[in-house]
Amino acid sequence: MQTKKGMGPRELALLGLLTGILLVLYFTPLGYLNIGPLAMTMNMIPVAIGAIALGPLGGAVLGGVFGLTSVLQAMGIGGASLMGQMTFAISPVLTIIQRFAARVLVGLCAGYIYRLLKKPLGVVSYFVTGFSAAFLNTLFFMGALILLFGRTDYVRELAGGRNLILWACGYVGVQALFEMALSTVITGAVGTALGRARLLERE
Repeated sequence: MQTKKGMGPRELALLGLLTGILLVLYFTPLGYLNIGPLAMTMNMIPVAIGAIALGPLGGAVLGGVFGLTSVLQAMGIGGASLMGQMTFAISPVLTIIQRFAARVLVGLCAGYIYRLLKKPLGVVSYFVTGFSAAFLNTLFFMGALILLFGRTDYVRELAGGRNLILWACGYVGVQALFEMALSTVITGAVGTALGRARLLERE
């Protein structure tokens, strides 16, 4: 769907639609379900769909929109994230890197994963991209938390003296698995529908 010349009217319309969905998710309980300091999110699904339909650029843009809403949550705007507010108080710049830059990278990677797998895997590549987007979101978010805030008293208290990597794996727990499963199924189904309608990215 995306060409080397950039996005056409259909691509921009789809980008606008997916951006609107992300904003609806942000301003309603559908997007973020707070569970302790963490929030379970469905926002990677529109990002994954955009990565499939619009390529790496579209995925990166939508990842940026998701990241922006996450930063706003950390600032207490339109919602609240306990972890975000704590890390923002420690360092606004590092929080922006963790919450915004990491999500842009996730969308970009998801787009390239789809490009790499669409020919050998066909329809299965839609499901793999959905899973990858949710998995990478968890990996990059928690990885950035450990890398950027791992030495702070806040994260050390959360970890309770345990190894940070092992703590992070246990900390995301069932909610991360639920996010990955939901993203896999919904992204795969929508990707299949878009493929049948010939609305996917073209080289």
